Amino acid sequence: MANQPGTEPPKIRVAENGQPDVGSLADLLEWFLNFDERTARIRLKDTEELFQWKQQDDKVNGVNVYPFENAEARFAIGALQAIDANRSEEELQNWITSLLQAVEESHKTKTEFTEAYDLNADLGASTIEKAQKLPSNLEKRLYLTSCWIEALCTAEIRYLGWVFQELYGRSYAS
Repeated sequence: MANQPGTEPPKIRVAENGQPDVGSLADLLEWFLNFDERTARIRLKDTEELFQWKQQDDKVNGVNVYPFENAEARFAIGALQAIDANRSEEELQNWITSLLQAVEESHKTKTEFTEAYDLNADLGASTIEKAQKLPSNLEKRLYLTSCWIEALCTAEIRYLGWVFQELYGRSYAS
């Protein structure tokens, strides 16, 4: 994890009910967005374009989506909801494991398209621009969805892995 000198993640406070304090979770999330390179990718222009594309694609294809303002908001709310929904060590471990599986599958799909269609030939092209090289709309949707899932789930894994460690006193292990 990339830290700036003297910068440590804030500690999670636990409320009287035994659950993590939402304010301290938000402070930790902000720290990850500012100091963890892989989490901070959620703020990149390319990731934001992917998010906006995914929101629009879901809408066009009849998927009911909450209209988040941006990729960062989608990540933050989803990560906090994951903590709330997975209140035990086992549940949070299972959730992180499912995210890791999603990253693995999406990375594999993205790599297959990248290699088959030489999508990295133009290193300056955005992910959306690279997808234009794909021959069908279905392939574009699969590639772009895989790119979005990889970015979102990677950020969530980084954050939730730290939360897991802080709450349960040991590193996450699949």
